[in-house]
Amino acid sequence: MQKILFVCLGNICRSPMAKFILQDRVNKAGLADKFEIDSAATSSYEVGEDIYPPAREKLKEHSISSNGHSARQITKADYAYYDRIIAMDNSNLKNLEKLLGKDKDNKISLLLDYTDEPRDVLDPWHTRDFEATWKDVNNGLDGLVRDLGYDELSRS
Repeated sequence: MQKILFVCLGNICRSPMAKFILQDRVNKAGLADKFEIDSAATSSYEVGEDIYPPAREKLKEHSISSNGHSARQITKADYAYYDRIIAMDNSNLKNLEKLLGKDKDNKISLLLDYTDEPRDVLDPWHTRDFEATWKDVNNGLDGLVRDLGYDELSRS
């Protein structure tokens, strides 16, 4: 089983989008028993909050449910539990090191490192461009699932 945790600053936009998009792909492919997918924040600002309404609307636009989300902060236990911890940007990579210590097991990466154009996933909290974030997340997920050996979960 692949245990994947997506991480952003508040756990209300980018990381839950990644979680719900990948979960949707996994469910549609009949591979739900092969994956455990969650998301978390590096900050405690939004703990307990639902997904940000424009992010929820973007998912809904593509018939993807975001029901049951409650923002939470990453813990040291998450590092031990998850196989991959995938951050949305370099700022969160730095925050992860502060919260979790050194990545001795090489579990932490950036989502867009799995693409031909490694960079930060655009933050719609600042840009208000949820379509651009949708594209970034999907491109990163395409690369991630190929890296995991699940090409059937890729859009390409």
